[in-house]
Amino acid sequence: MKDFQNIVQKAVETLRRPGAVILVPTETVYALVCRASDEAACRRIFELKQRPFSKVLGWFVSGIPMLQKCNVVVNDRAADLISRYTPGALTLISETADRETQGYRIPDHPLLAAIVEKLDEPLAQTSANASGQPDARSCQEALAQLAGSVDYFVDGGMIPEESKASTVVDTTVYPVKILRQGSVVVEI
Repeated sequence: MKDFQNIVQKAVETLRRPGAVILVPTETVYALVCRASDEAACRRIFELKQRPFSKVLGWFVSGIPMLQKCNVVVNDRAADLISRYTPGALTLISETADRETQGYRIPDHPLLAAIVEKLDEPLAQTSANASGQPDARSCQEALAQLAGSVDYFVDGGMIPEESKASTVVDTTVYPVKILRQGSVVVEI
């Protein structure tokens, strides 16, 4: 990707603006992301995607220290899976300090990982397709499906058709439970 550092800088500058939402490629599909702490931006993601507000947004994070800073409880089961299978397309569900749950993953996509690292806070995220529609595997497909415009987008080319969704594992139960088998084959 040309001008990698400039793209990361522009993405981070945009995300720091209140209400900002950007479109980026991931290992699996194109995604809408914003700062998880920015409620207005999170609402915009739901509106752009035409997604029911009852569904929770997952997070992209840089690792366990960021999760702990945000009051996500990383139990031994989650820590083991993080050490064995991340970074990559593994979404874990953990409890927060206030007994809610939060889904998150540590991305393996170099651009996305660099953005999260430089921003130094979780990114709320969801796939960039209209709710109920097929995943967007190109920037153009994503932009065409959205109900409005984003503040910045990165065209990272086509996401390969063989790319699968992330594997989703609930670490709040014992033994952990695989909720969706995706591209990462988890051995429990």
